[in-house]
Amino acid sequence: MRAGARLTGDEEMPEAFKTWWLWIAIVALAIAAAVTTWQVLQPPTPPAGIASANGRIEAVEIDIAAKTAGRVKEILVNEGDFVRAGQELARMDTAVLEAQLREAEAQLQRARISVETATSLVTQREAEAEAARALIAQRKAELDAAQKRLARTRELVSKNAVSEAQFDDDRAAAEAARAAVAAAQAQAAAAQGAIGQAKSNVVAAKSAVEAAQATLQRIQADIDDSVLTSPRDGRVQYRVAQPGEVLSPGGVVLNMVDLTDVYMTFFLPTEQAGRVALGAEALLVLDAAPQYVIPAEVSFVADVAQFTPKTVETAEERLKLMFRIKARIDPGLLRKHLRQVKTGLPGMAYVRLDPRVEWPPELQTRLPQ
Repeated sequence: MRAGARLTGDEEMPEAFKTWWLWIAIVALAIAAAVTTWQVLQPPTPPAGIASANGRIEAVEIDIAAKTAGRVKEILVNEGDFVRAGQELARMDTAVLEAQLREAEAQLQRARISVETATSLVTQREAEAEAARALIAQRKAELDAAQKRLARTRELVSKNAVSEAQFDDDRAAAEAARAAVAAAQAQAAAAQGAIGQAKSNVVAAKSAVEAAQATLQRIQADIDDSVLTSPRDGRVQYRVAQPGEVLSPGGVVLNMVDLTDVYMTFFLPTEQAGRVALGAEALLVLDAAPQYVIPAEVSFVADVAQFTPKTVETAEERLKLMFRIKARIDPGLLRKHLRQVKTGLPGMAYVRLDPRVEWPPELQTRLPQ
Protein backbone atom coordinates (compact mmCIF):
# COMPACT_ATOMS: atom_id res chain seq x y z
CA MET A 1 0.00 0.00 0.00
CA ARG A 2 2.76 2.49 0.89
CA ALA A 3 4.66 1.63 -2.24
CA GLY A 4 1.53 2.29 -4.24
CA ALA A 5 1.03 5.66 -2.48
CA ARG A 6 4.62 6.76 -3.28
CA LEU A 7 4.08 5.80 -6.89
CA THR A 8 1.00 8.03 -7.13
CA GLY A 9 2.84 11.00 -5.57
CA ASP A 10 5.72 10.61 -7.99
CA GLU A 11 3.27 10.69 -10.87
CA GLU A 12 1.44 13.88 -9.61
CA MET A 13 4.56 16.02 -8.98
CA PRO A 14 5.52 16.54 -12.67
CA GLU A 15 1.94 17.62 -13.48
CA ALA A 16 2.01 20.31 -10.74
CA PHE A 17 5.34 21.59 -12.04
CA LYS A 18 3.89 21.80 -15.56
CA THR A 19 0.96 23.92 -14.36
CA TRP A 20 3.30 26.23 -12.41
CA TRP A 21 5.60 26.76 -15.38
CA LEU A 22 2.58 27.38 -17.61
CA TRP A 23 1.45 30.22 -15.36
CA ILE A 24 4.94 31.69 -15.33
CA ALA A 25 4.99 31.62 -19.14
CA ILE A 26 1.60 33.35 -19.34
CA VAL A 27 2.66 36.11 -16.93
CA ALA A 28 5.93 36.60 -18.81
CA LEU A 29 4.10 36.93 -22.11
CA ALA A 30 1.68 39.44 -20.56
CA ILE A 31 4.56 41.52 -19.19
CA ALA A 32 6.32 41.42 -22.56
CA ALA A 33 3.12 42.52 -24.33
CA ALA A 34 2.61 45.34 -21.84
CA VAL A 35 6.19 46.53 -22.27
CA THR A 36 5.87 46.40 -26.05
CA THR A 37 2.59 48.32 -25.94
CA TRP A 38 4.10 50.90 -23.60
CA GLN A 39 7.06 51.35 -25.91
CA VAL A 40 4.80 51.75 -28.92
CA LEU A 41 2.61 54.29 -27.18
CA GLN A 42 5.51 56.34 -25.86
CA PRO A 43 5.82 59.65 -27.68
CA PRO A 44 8.74 59.80 -30.05
CA THR A 45 11.90 61.47 -28.77
CA PRO A 46 12.42 64.59 -30.91
CA PRO A 47 15.82 65.33 -32.44
CA ALA A 48 17.88 68.41 -31.61
CA GLY A 49 16.19 71.60 -32.74
CA ILE A 50 12.70 70.34 -31.85
CA ALA A 51 11.24 70.89 -28.38
CA SER A 52 8.46 68.83 -26.85
CA ALA A 53 6.19 69.09 -23.84
CA ASN A 54 2.97 67.61 -22.63
CA GLY A 55 -0.14 69.75 -22.76
CA ARG A 56 -3.89 69.75 -22.98
CA ILE A 57 -6.34 70.72 -25.71
CA GLU A 58 -8.33 73.84 -24.86
CA ALA A 59 -10.78 76.10 -26.67
CA VAL A 60 -12.24 79.56 -26.25
CA GLU A 61 -15.25 79.45 -23.94
CA ILE A 62 -18.24 81.73 -24.53
CA ASP A 63 -20.99 82.57 -22.07
CA ILE A 64 -24.40 83.00 -23.69
CA ALA A 65 -26.00 85.58 -21.39
CA ALA A 66 -29.17 87.67 -21.18
CA LYS A 67 -28.60 91.34 -21.99
CA THR A 68 -31.42 92.58 -19.76
CA ALA A 69 -33.11 91.21 -16.68
CA GLY A 70 -35.91 88.77 -17.38
CA ARG A 71 -37.31 85.28 -17.20
CA VAL A 72 -35.96 82.42 -19.30
CA LYS A 73 -38.82 81.34 -21.56
CA GLU A 74 -37.26 78.33 -23.26
CA ILE A 75 -33.88 76.73 -23.99
CA LEU A 76 -33.62 75.13 -27.41
CA VAL A 77 -30.40 73.09 -27.01
CA ASN A 78 -28.96 70.53 -24.63
CA GLU A 79 -25.50 69.96 -23.22
CA GLY A 80 -23.21 68.44 -25.83
CA ASP A 81 -25.17 69.75 -28.82
CA PHE A 82 -23.22 71.13 -31.76
CA VAL A 83 -24.46 74.55 -32.83
CA ARG A 84 -23.79 76.81 -35.79
CA ALA A 85 -23.19 80.56 -35.83
CA GLY A 86 -26.54 82.38 -35.74
CA GLN A 87 -28.50 79.37 -34.47
CA GLU A 88 -31.14 80.16 -31.84
CA LEU A 89 -30.15 78.75 -28.47
CA ALA A 90 -32.65 80.21 -26.00
CA ARG A 91 -35.47 82.76 -25.70
CA MET A 92 -36.26 85.17 -22.90
CA ASP A 93 -39.80 86.23 -21.94
CA THR A 94 -40.61 89.51 -23.76
CA ALA A 95 -44.14 90.29 -22.47
CA VAL A 96 -42.98 93.45 -20.64
CA LEU A 97 -40.84 94.58 -23.57
CA GLU A 98 -43.70 94.11 -26.01
CA ALA A 99 -45.94 96.27 -23.80
CA GLN A 100 -43.23 98.94 -23.72
CA LEU A 101 -42.97 98.65 -27.50
CA ARG A 102 -46.68 99.38 -27.94
CA GLU A 103 -46.36 102.36 -25.59
CA ALA A 104 -43.41 103.68 -27.59
CA GLU A 105 -45.35 103.27 -30.84
CA ALA A 106 -48.21 105.34 -29.37
CA GLN A 107 -45.77 108.03 -28.26
CA LEU A 108 -44.25 108.08 -31.74
CA GLN A 109 -47.68 108.52 -33.31
CA ARG A 110 -48.49 111.37 -30.92
CA ALA A 111 -45.16 113.04 -31.67
CA ARG A 112 -45.82 112.86 -35.41
CA ILE A 113 -49.22 114.49 -34.91
CA SER A 114 -47.50 117.21 -32.88
CA VAL A 115 -45.16 117.85 -35.82
CA GLU A 116 -48.12 118.22 -38.18
CA THR A 117 -49.85 120.59 -35.76
CA ALA A 118 -46.74 122.69 -35.25
CA THR A 119 -46.12 122.84 -39.00
CA SER A 120 -49.67 124.05 -39.69
CA LEU A 121 -49.24 126.66 -36.94
CA VAL A 122 -46.11 127.93 -38.71
CA THR A 123 -48.15 128.31 -41.90
CA GLN A 124 -50.82 130.22 -39.97
CA ARG A 125 -48.26 132.53 -38.37
CA GLU A 126 -46.61 133.18 -41.72
CA ALA A 127 -50.02 134.13 -43.17
CA GLU A 128 -50.55 136.50 -40.23
CA ALA A 129 -47.12 138.05 -40.85
CA GLU A 130 -47.98 138.52 -44.52
CA ALA A 131 -51.24 140.22 -43.53
CA ALA A 132 -49.29 142.44 -41.10
CA ARG A 133 -46.91 143.47 -43.88
CA ALA A 134 -49.87 144.31 -46.14
CA LEU A 135 -51.39 146.35 -43.33
CA ILE A 136 -48.13 148.28 -42.96
CA ALA A 137 -48.24 149.12 -46.65
CA GLN A 138 -51.82 150.25 -46.30
CA ARG A 139 -51.04 152.38 -43.25
CA LYS A 140 -48.05 153.94 -44.99
CA ALA A 141 -50.24 154.84 -47.96
CA GLU A 142 -52.77 156.41 -45.63
CA LEU A 143 -49.97 158.31 -43.87
CA ASP A 144 -48.64 159.58 -47.18
CA ALA A 145 -52.10 160.81 -48.20
CA ALA A 146 -52.63 162.44 -44.80
CA GLN A 147 -49.24 164.18 -44.97
CA LYS A 148 -49.96 165.53 -48.47
CA ARG A 149 -53.40 166.75 -47.36
CA LEU A 150 -51.82 168.46 -44.36
CA ALA A 151 -49.26 170.16 -46.59
CA ARG A 152 -51.99 171.55 -48.85
CA THR A 153 -54.08 172.67 -45.91
CA ARG A 154 -51.08 174.43 -44.36
CA GLU A 155 -50.55 176.39 -47.60
CA LEU A 156 -54.22 177.27 -47.87
CA VAL A 157 -54.37 178.37 -44.23
CA SER A 158 -51.54 180.81 -44.90
CA LYS A 159 -53.72 182.29 -47.65
CA ASN A 160 -56.83 182.20 -45.45
CA ALA A 161 -58.42 179.81 -47.98
CA VAL A 162 -59.38 177.25 -45.33
CA SER A 163 -60.16 177.51 -41.67
CA GLU A 164 -57.80 176.77 -38.83
CA ALA A 165 -60.12 173.98 -37.74
CA GLN A 166 -59.61 172.20 -41.05
CA PHE A 167 -55.86 172.52 -40.62
CA ASP A 168 -56.08 171.03 -37.13
CA ASP A 169 -58.20 168.14 -38.39
CA ASP A 170 -55.75 167.33 -41.20
CA ARG A 171 -52.81 167.53 -38.81
CA ALA A 172 -54.57 165.13 -36.38
CA ALA A 173 -55.33 162.78 -39.26
CA ALA A 174 -51.65 162.74 -40.28
CA GLU A 175 -50.57 161.98 -36.72
CA ALA A 176 -53.16 159.20 -36.50
CA ALA A 177 -51.89 157.74 -39.78
CA ARG A 178 -48.32 157.83 -38.44
CA ALA A 179 -49.42 156.01 -35.28
CA ALA A 180 -51.29 153.46 -37.38
CA VAL A 181 -48.10 152.73 -39.32
CA ALA A 182 -46.21 152.21 -36.08
CA ALA A 183 -48.93 149.90 -34.78
CA ALA A 184 -48.92 147.90 -38.01
CA GLN A 185 -45.14 147.55 -37.82
CA ALA A 186 -45.39 146.35 -34.23
CA GLN A 187 -48.03 143.85 -35.28
CA ALA A 188 -45.76 142.61 -38.08
CA ALA A 189 -42.87 142.20 -35.62
CA ALA A 190 -45.13 140.22 -33.29
CA ALA A 191 -46.22 138.04 -36.21
CA GLN A 192 -42.58 137.44 -37.11
CA GLY A 193 -41.83 136.46 -33.51
CA ALA A 194 -44.79 134.09 -33.56
CA ILE A 195 -43.33 132.47 -36.67
CA GLY A 196 -40.05 131.86 -34.79
CA GLN A 197 -41.94 130.38 -31.86
CA ALA A 198 -43.98 128.17 -34.17
CA LYS A 199 -40.83 126.97 -35.94
CA SER A 200 -39.18 126.15 -32.61
CA ASN A 201 -42.28 124.14 -31.76
CA VAL A 202 -41.77 122.23 -35.01
CA VAL A 203 -38.15 121.50 -34.06
CA ALA A 204 -39.25 120.35 -30.61
CA ALA A 205 -41.95 118.14 -32.10
CA LYS A 206 -39.47 116.62 -34.55
CA SER A 207 -37.04 116.01 -31.68
CA ALA A 208 -39.86 114.24 -29.83
CA VAL A 209 -40.38 112.09 -32.93
CA GLU A 210 -36.68 111.20 -33.03
CA ALA A 211 -36.69 110.43 -29.31
CA ALA A 212 -39.74 108.21 -29.72
CA GLN A 213 -38.12 106.46 -32.67
CA ALA A 214 -34.93 105.91 -30.64
CA THR A 215 -36.97 104.50 -27.77
CA LEU A 216 -38.77 102.25 -30.22
CA GLN A 217 -35.49 101.04 -31.70
CA ARG A 218 -34.00 100.44 -28.24
CA ILE A 219 -36.97 98.36 -27.13
CA GLN A 220 -36.98 96.46 -30.42
CA ALA A 221 -33.25 95.80 -29.98
CA ASP A 222 -33.94 94.45 -26.48
CA ILE A 223 -36.64 92.20 -27.94
CA ASP A 224 -34.26 90.99 -30.64
CA ASP A 225 -31.56 90.40 -28.01
CA SER A 226 -34.04 88.31 -26.04
CA VAL A 227 -33.47 85.61 -28.66
CA LEU A 228 -30.04 84.28 -27.69
CA THR A 229 -28.10 83.03 -30.70
CA SER A 230 -24.73 81.35 -31.11
CA PRO A 231 -21.98 83.80 -32.07
CA ARG A 232 -19.82 81.02 -33.57
CA ASP A 233 -19.75 77.36 -34.46
CA GLY A 234 -19.23 75.31 -31.33
CA ARG A 235 -20.59 72.90 -28.77
CA VAL A 236 -22.78 73.55 -25.74
CA GLN A 237 -20.95 72.63 -22.53
CA TYR A 238 -23.39 73.55 -19.76
CA ARG A 239 -26.95 74.70 -19.26
CA VAL A 240 -26.38 77.20 -16.48
CA ALA A 241 -30.03 78.29 -16.20
CA GLN A 242 -33.33 76.53 -16.73
CA PRO A 243 -36.66 77.70 -18.22
CA GLY A 244 -38.61 79.78 -15.73
CA GLU A 245 -35.60 81.17 -13.90
CA VAL A 246 -35.37 84.96 -13.52
CA LEU A 247 -31.95 86.34 -14.44
CA SER A 248 -30.33 89.67 -13.72
CA PRO A 249 -28.71 91.66 -16.56
CA GLY A 250 -25.81 89.60 -17.88
CA GLY A 251 -27.12 86.39 -16.33
CA VAL A 252 -25.57 83.35 -18.03
CA VAL A 253 -27.95 80.89 -19.68
CA LEU A 254 -25.49 78.62 -21.50
CA ASN A 255 -21.78 78.02 -21.73
CA MET A 256 -20.28 76.89 -25.04
CA VAL A 257 -16.87 76.33 -26.57
CA ASP A 258 -15.77 77.74 -29.91
CA LEU A 259 -14.58 74.69 -31.81
CA THR A 260 -12.97 76.87 -34.48
CA ASP A 261 -10.55 78.39 -31.96
CA VAL A 262 -8.80 75.36 -30.43
CA TYR A 263 -5.26 75.24 -29.12
CA MET A 264 -2.94 73.23 -26.89
CA THR A 265 -1.35 74.89 -23.89
CA PHE A 266 2.06 73.60 -22.77
CA PHE A 267 5.16 74.85 -20.98
CA LEU A 268 8.81 75.03 -22.03
CA PRO A 269 11.89 75.98 -20.03
CA THR A 270 13.68 79.26 -20.57
CA GLU A 271 16.33 77.94 -22.96
CA GLN A 272 13.74 76.47 -25.32
CA ALA A 273 10.99 79.07 -24.84
CA GLY A 274 13.42 81.83 -25.77
CA ARG A 275 13.91 80.21 -29.20
CA VAL A 276 10.20 79.77 -29.96
CA ALA A 277 8.98 82.33 -32.49
CA LEU A 278 5.38 83.39 -32.94
CA GLY A 279 4.02 81.59 -35.96
CA ALA A 280 6.50 78.74 -35.57
CA GLU A 281 5.35 75.37 -36.86
CA ALA A 282 4.14 72.89 -34.23
CA LEU A 283 2.72 69.37 -34.24
CA LEU A 284 0.28 67.87 -31.75
CA VAL A 285 -0.13 64.19 -30.85
CA LEU A 286 -3.07 63.31 -28.60
CA ASP A 287 -2.99 60.43 -26.16
CA ALA A 288 -6.46 59.38 -27.29
CA ALA A 289 -5.38 59.18 -30.96
CA PRO A 290 -1.60 58.66 -31.19
CA GLN A 291 -1.92 57.54 -34.81
CA TYR A 292 -2.64 61.13 -35.89
CA VAL A 293 -0.19 64.05 -36.02
CA ILE A 294 -2.04 67.37 -36.10
CA PRO A 295 -0.39 70.52 -37.52
CA ALA A 296 -0.58 73.72 -35.47
CA GLU A 297 1.05 77.12 -35.17
CA VAL A 298 2.49 78.91 -32.15
CA SER A 299 0.08 81.78 -31.43
CA PHE A 300 1.23 82.87 -27.98
CA VAL A 301 4.40 82.88 -25.88
CA ALA A 302 4.04 84.22 -22.35
CA ASP A 303 6.28 87.12 -21.36
CA VAL A 304 6.08 86.14 -17.69
CA ALA A 305 7.39 82.84 -16.37
CA GLN A 306 5.13 80.42 -14.52
CA PHE A 307 5.63 78.29 -11.40
CA THR A 308 8.61 80.29 -10.18
CA PRO A 309 9.28 83.24 -7.83
CA LYS A 310 8.91 86.73 -9.27
CA THR A 311 12.60 87.50 -8.78
CA VAL A 312 15.31 85.04 -9.78
CA GLU A 313 18.93 85.89 -9.16
CA THR A 314 21.15 83.06 -10.36
CA ALA A 315 21.58 81.76 -13.91
CA GLU A 316 20.85 78.22 -12.75
CA GLU A 317 17.51 79.30 -11.32
CA ARG A 318 16.65 81.23 -14.47
CA LEU A 319 17.04 78.06 -16.51
CA LYS A 320 14.28 76.48 -14.42
CA LEU A 321 11.74 79.10 -15.45
CA MET A 322 8.81 77.70 -17.41
CA PHE A 323 6.93 79.78 -19.99
CA ARG A 324 3.38 79.12 -21.15
CA ILE A 325 2.96 78.59 -24.89
CA LYS A 326 -0.09 78.09 -27.08
CA ALA A 327 -0.14 76.13 -30.34
CA ARG A 328 -3.30 76.96 -32.29
CA ILE A 329 -4.89 74.55 -34.76
CA ASP A 330 -5.92 75.97 -38.13
CA PRO A 331 -9.66 76.92 -38.04
CA GLY A 332 -10.14 75.59 -41.57
CA LEU A 333 -8.87 72.17 -40.49
CA LEU A 334 -11.11 72.26 -37.43
CA ARG A 335 -14.19 72.94 -39.54
CA LYS A 336 -13.49 69.83 -41.60
CA HIS A 337 -13.49 67.67 -38.45
CA LEU A 338 -15.81 69.73 -36.27
CA ARG A 339 -17.61 66.79 -34.68
CA GLN A 340 -14.36 65.05 -33.79
CA VAL A 341 -12.97 68.08 -31.94
CA LYS A 342 -12.92 67.64 -28.16
CA THR A 343 -11.38 69.79 -25.46
CA GLY A 344 -9.54 68.63 -22.37
CA LEU A 345 -7.63 65.86 -24.14
CA PRO A 346 -3.98 65.48 -23.04
CA GLY A 347 -1.17 64.98 -25.48
CA MET A 348 2.25 66.08 -26.64
CA ALA A 349 3.25 69.25 -28.44
CA TYR A 350 6.34 69.45 -30.65
CA VAL A 351 7.75 72.81 -31.71
CA ARG A 352 10.45 73.35 -34.28
CA LEU A 353 12.99 75.72 -32.73
CA ASP A 354 15.27 75.66 -35.77
CA PRO A 355 13.42 76.02 -39.10
CA ARG A 356 16.28 74.18 -40.84
CA VAL A 357 15.57 70.98 -38.91
CA GLU A 358 13.39 68.47 -40.72
CA TRP A 359 10.57 66.69 -38.95
CA PRO A 360 11.36 63.00 -38.35
CA PRO A 361 9.19 60.42 -40.15
CA GLU A 362 7.18 59.59 -37.03
CA LEU A 363 6.19 63.28 -36.75
CA GLN A 364 4.94 63.72 -40.29
CA THR A 365 1.41 65.14 -40.49
CA ARG A 366 -1.24 62.43 -40.41
CA LEU A 367 -4.90 63.39 -40.29
CA PRO A 368 -8.12 61.36 -40.22
CA GLN A 369 -9.83 60.93 -43.55
